[in-house]
Amino acid sequence: MDSVLSPLDVVKRGAPEGPVAIARPHRVAAAAGWFQANFPGDIFYAVKANPSPWVLDALWAAGVRAFDVASENEVALVADRFPDAKLAFMHPVKSRRAIARAYHDYGVRAFALDCEAELDKILAETGAARDLTLMVRLAVSNDGASLPLANKFGASSLEAPELLRRARAATEEEMGISFHVGSQCMRPLAYRAAMMDANRAIVKAGIVADIVNVGGGFPAIYPGMQPPEMSAYVHEIKTAFEEMFVTENARLWAEPGRALVAEAGSILTRVELRKGDALYLNDGAYGNLFDAAHVKWPFPVKLMRASRAKAAPFRFYGPTCDSIDAAQGPFMLPADIAEGDHIEIGMLGAYGVAMGTRFNGFGETELVVSKDAPFPSMFEERPESKESAAEQANVVDLSKRQRRPRRTK
Repeated sequence: MDSVLSPLDVVKRGAPEGPVAIARPHRVAAAAGWFQANFPGDIFYAVKANPSPWVLDALWAAGVRAFDVASENEVALVADRFPDAKLAFMHPVKSRRAIARAYHDYGVRAFALDCEAELDKILAETGAARDLTLMVRLAVSNDGASLPLANKFGASSLEAPELLRRARAATEEEMGISFHVGSQCMRPLAYRAAMMDANRAIVKAGIVADIVNVGGGFPAIYPGMQPPEMSAYVHEIKTAFEEMFVTENARLWAEPGRALVAEAGSILTRVELRKGDALYLNDGAYGNLFDAAHVKWPFPVKLMRASRAKAAPFRFYGPTCDSIDAAQGPFMLPADIAEGDHIEIGMLGAYGVAMGTRFNGFGETELVVSKDAPFPSMFEERPESKESAAEQANVVDLSKRQRRPRRTK
């Protein structure tokens, strides 16, 4: 990692041939601090969002000790770096080797599943271990998400009761229920709705749960996407948790990924050619701009030089020879932008460098650290959406919960 530089410093010093990733560890720390101060449960960082060493180190330094891992390689990455970390293998479908290595070699005890076949695999590869934390993932509505994730995983409302009963009976430790409301969730009430779905499944199964894992989906601010304040999401989760049929000392988990790191990274890219409203860049869909190209998400952009020209809409093309290496935008930049100019593309701390490939011989990305301010933040007060004192007073104090007694195993 290079010395501390601003994006403008990089340009002035002579940017390298390829794109430059701008890392802001202080923004990871700010987001982690907010979640630890405000979320009434355990925070498991979703490593898939950005597995860069500087991100993991910033989270660890900020006090995050639990990680949501989704592959054998992610298990090894975190466990080797932080031997005392708590790992939860939350991918609902895992290879037998990955299960066995996670359990026997790395001490992982928490595993997600969404069907009986996966439960059978977990039990077989752990030797029918009784010290497992089994997390049953449910299929829930993703209506409030900008990027729905409901089609691939999750037990249906018909399948869930029997699966919950089997998971409850299979362990002498904890059994939990999890879900994912979809990426970039724009409706705090989506968490309440999912938690009520989970509660109905628990009641129908005739069991109680030790853990409610609300998953990820916590949003960041992108152009045209102005989510409610993060405190609104926590409020809905707190109040819904109070109504659930869970053990007296049940715990909440969350798996934020995007929300912890989106603000902490950006990409500095160079214009190699301009054709009308098309800008050909040294980074693209096979590099750090997968979401801009394929999910068609807007990202904030900034020209790295002074200009008095009016803003105009532009399209981006990446450096590869593949015609789908394109992001339609529109990205608003000064109309006089030209070859050799540099553009900072913001809010790429999540699913930017993590999605890069080496297709066509491109993909090398240099890294520098910056202490400058990010693009708009979810973790700084936004005057237009301050919570009233009355709203603050409505937040449930979980220390005063009245729960049903713990189930005897």
